[in-house]
Amino acid sequence: MTLALILIACVMLGSAAVAMSLRNLIHSALLLVFTWASIAAFYLWAGAQFIAFAQILVYVGAVSMIVLFAMLLTRQGVDAPVEPESILRVLSALLAAGGVAGIMIGAILATPLDTVTAAPEAGISVKQLGEQLMGPHAAALLIVGIILTVALLGAVVLAAVDSKAQTEDLT
Repeated sequence: MTLALILIACVMLGSAAVAMSLRNLIHSALLLVFTWASIAAFYLWAGAQFIAFAQILVYVGAVSMIVLFAMLLTRQGVDAPVEPESILRVLSALLAAGGVAGIMIGAILATPLDTVTAAPEAGISVKQLGEQLMGPHAAALLIVGIILTVALLGAVVLAAVDSKAQTEDLT
């Protein structure tokens, strides 16, 4: 392992762990931006420049902004009651995390990590990948854009309904 990979992993795991432990959603969302950026740095380290660019463009740029806008537009008041943690909720979260960890560990153990037994690379260039994305898969990119737009519009509609309800409660 190189020092760069260790540094990227520390930033990635550290920002994700702190994001999960914070109670402030805005701070957690901002820390997720660091997590997504460090994943992009890992892709750069691994030699997948196009995937790193897509990670920055989609997650660091678009998804993080939609998450922040949705939180800001649908934010509850300061006096909103906080639900207490329940044992069932914690156990189901641990069960889901254990399942994901088991699948990932199984995939890692089944993957050959040395260059002798590993399959040769496909040899696809960034240009060929871009042509595939903008050619046969252009409809999928448009659908993703529409889904993200609908999510943002949904957040605006929810915020408008909440603000009307709050003004009616005040009168």
